[in-house]
Amino acid sequence: MPRYFFDFHDGPSFRRDAMGTECDSFEGVRFEAMKTLPQIACDLIPTDGDRQAFTVLVRDEKDNTVYTATLIFAGLWMGDTPIPEVETDAVG
Repeated sequence: MPRYFFDFHDGPSFRRDAMGTECDSFEGVRFEAMKTLPQIACDLIPTDGDRQAFTVLVRDEKDNTVYTATLIFAGLWMGDTPIPEVETDAVG
């Protein structure tokens, strides 16, 4: 079964996949990218901004890029004032 490498780019950093994942078809490659991208991105959404793009570049065993996908986080305050944080009651 062919091995594909899922490299991850989030703007300031680039992580090259050295291990790879076996996929039996191009649809399998696409599914793996769709599954992996949000898992990695959720830990890297910036706390100091509201815009970030996360991209996975998939390479085959010959080092050719065969697929790419991008997930974009974009937050936007509505109106002139940010929504205040909700206070929680820590009664247990």
